Amino acid sequence: MTAAVEVPAAFTPEAIALNPRALPLRDPLPLTARPRRVAVAFDPQGLAPPVLEALASLPTATLGPLVPAGVRPGELHPREVALECPLEELEDAAREHSAAHLLLDAQRALDVPPGAPRLMGVINVTPDSFSDGGRFLDPARAIEHGLALAEEGAEILDVGGESTRPGAEPVPLEVELERVLPVIEGLAGRTDAALSIDTRRAEAARAALDAGASMVNDVSAGRHDPDMLSLVAARGVDYVAMHILGDPASMQVDPRYADPVAEVARFLRQRAAACLKEGVAATRIVLDPGIGFGKRLHHNLALLRRLPELRSLGRPLCLGVSRKSFIGHLSGAEKQEDWEARERRDRPADRLGGTAAAVAACVLGGAEILRVHDVRPMAEAARVARALAVPEASPS
Repeated sequence: MTAAVEVPAAFTPEAIALNPRALPLRDPLPLTARPRRVAVAFDPQGLAPPVLEALASLPTATLGPLVPAGVRPGELHPREVALECPLEELEDAAREHSAAHLLLDAQRALDVPPGAPRLMGVINVTPDSFSDGGRFLDPARAIEHGLALAEEGAEILDVGGESTRPGAEPVPLEVELERVLPVIEGLAGRTDAALSIDTRRAEAARAALDAGASMVNDVSAGRHDPDMLSLVAARGVDYVAMHILGDPASMQVDPRYADPVAEVARFLRQRAAACLKEGVAATRIVLDPGIGFGKRLHHNLALLRRLPELRSLGRPLCLGVSRKSFIGHLSGAEKQEDWEARERRDRPADRLGGTAAAVAACVLGGAEILRVHDVRPMAEAARVARALAVPEASPS
């Protein structure tokens, strides 16, 4: 096992139990008005009773059940609470209690502006991916497509040889390697874009890194292959750890959450902690809430509405919303019952407008990597959203 590295406070056992997340204020003040009131959510069972009493007794604090936007009344987390108080009061409490310091850290993570969004262009070298399966099975065509995506503005090219669409079955390792290695080898040295391997297998990741990749995008967050995290640590590459409920074959079979954001946040903390334990540097970890991976429409919308809660974990967020079925559901082009029966009424490639809206929402929520099929229009959507979210980043 690779030597363990220093664990940031957000991923300690105490933080995993407490699960602190910054919340928007009901009556927010402009940034120039700080110091200000702050709001944080957490699981009170992660606190010793005296600490909870100390937080509740802050002079002008309010402490009550968490009622976030986008969560249905029947899905409110039975334990989570929200604390709202002046920033100075939370800072005072943090001097005495480590748990209060974790709440403060969650708030401070949002005070750090997200980096400019980077687009990750999708290259599916598969016959059965949900959107473009079969289009780029030929290596020459996949390489040409990757170069075109880079020309359109993709800073990362994500090459995958195993479909993770709902209901997908795994493919043999040798098949996955036959699909992806010629593409990565063909792209290496021909573009400035970083190359990412989209895989759950350590052997596939190792071969792809040897061929020129510098990032691993793992939908299982290291749970599928016990050798994945030690490999990433040894190679010192960037690693995207994604939330998924179950596996691709079963993830959409009646997924349920008490609160999807709270549960996804805790999962991502746990997987980040697992990465750190294996020696992955914190600066190499990227977190992905897994839109559409074991989520129904209202779960996806809750995650997108409440992205700042996930950003308060302190690591960059990667979001994959491109052409996904929730867009068809919202537009009315696709019905839940049709989707469950695997009968498609619209084409994923037709979901361009909805994808652009979702990409803009991701940028406004603080996402830093957007995994997309249509790079040029999504680059435009991301630039507009970035200018709205960070005015000083917009052209004069």
